[in-house]
Amino acid sequence: MKKTTIIIVIIFLYLQSFSQKHSRDSSTNIVSISATYGYFMPGGDLKTRFGNNSTVGAAFLYKTSNNWLYGLDWNFIFGDKVKEDSIFKKISTSQGFIIDGNGYPAIVNLNERGFLTSVKFGKLFPINSFNPNSGIVILGSVGLMQHKIKIENTDGAAHQINGDYKKGYDRLTNGLSVSEYVGYMFYGKKNLLNFYAGFEFTQAWTQNRRSFNFDTQSKDQTKRLDLMYGVKIGWMIPIYSRKPDKYYFN
Repeated sequence: MKKTTIIIVIIFLYLQSFSQKHSRDSSTNIVSISATYGYFMPGGDLKTRFGNNSTVGAAFLYKTSNNWLYGLDWNFIFGDKVKEDSIFKKISTSQGFIIDGNGYPAIVNLNERGFLTSVKFGKLFPINSFNPNSGIVILGSVGLMQHKIKIENTDGAAHQINGDYKKGYDRLTNGLSVSEYVGYMFYGKKNLLNFYAGFEFTQAWTQNRRSFNFDTQSKDQTKRLDLMYGVKIGWMIPIYSRKPDKYYFN
């Protein structure tokens, strides 16, 4: 995380220098679509179930000439660390194996899967007059977070965890979420050099949505507070509503 922060700061300083020397524009309305990637650490109740995760997704953003921001996004959550790994205890041998239909130990993989979708509102604060469409960005979001334990039986012979039986173990969970994002947004001379990078913190008030958990023999009605915090970047393809002023070179 420390190394990532240093890299973001270096890129930020370089692009500030670049924009002062190579571009001049007036603040304008911009519609953009973007591809995003994030790397997050869990907190709260999410930390007891999963390890660090990543997100990939897509976003739509509208920037007004006054630098107000409005948007929508969808992010796919994935991770390979599941801490809540005792869910099969009642159907496993004393050595911890599930015996499949052929009488052999089943190969079972557990992963984190989910999504986070939200509507966004915020403001861009230009740092200099040479590029008023770039600067510090602050966003707030309201949306829905969902996550579950993805259960994979390699050869499909363990019927105890196939099909609908998976639902009794996968801990499908979702609920209302809010996020805060602080970073830097850059619209450059070329359509290929437009991006944002920063830090995002998400809080979600969630609950298990399965009617029955097979391992506990009960319905889980626990109210959860799931947290994620980390770095998120996006590569944007902008569509200018009017042609910007000409660029010039010193």
